[in-house]
Amino acid sequence: MENTNQIDTFNLSKVEKYDLLFTYWQGLADSEVDWISNTSNAAALLKEIFGWWWVGFYRVYNNQLILGPFQGPSACTKIEYGKGVCGKTWEIKQSIVVPNVHEFEGHIACSSLSNSEIVIPIWKNDAIWGVLDIDSVEYSKFNEIDQLNLENFTNILSKYL
Repeated sequence: MENTNQIDTFNLSKVEKYDLLFTYWQGLADSEVDWISNTSNAAALLKEIFGWWWVGFYRVYNNQLILGPFQGPSACTKIEYGKGVCGKTWEIKQSIVVPNVHEFEGHIACSSLSNSEIVIPIWKNDAIWGVLDIDSVEYSKFNEIDQLNLENFTNILSKYL
């Protein structure tokens, strides 16, 4: 498979980037490897195509969200149920789009450089397996297009966890 770093995504629309994501994911998803391999490739693919500041996964383990594979600077390793955007997503079992994280009550600032965030719950066997967490240094970076496409992406990804 061609390396996505060799594709110029700068001039692509958001919708075209999501089309590219789904095309590349078909070639990367592998049912013969574990969840770590698949979420590692998913995080790398999302970061390469969209250039977001931080992309990663938190998995429910021992009643906490525990840091999994990610792309970007170091991050918080544990998040409690209902805490921050990730913990709140887990609690309400719905995606959350935050245009300005500094205005989100209880936001956990793993980095002061993050200004907007989207968190998508990942479902497996009728329960929350974990969350996909994406941060941007830009304010209001994420919208309904991102939410719908990332929910679709995590639905597909959940078959490989």
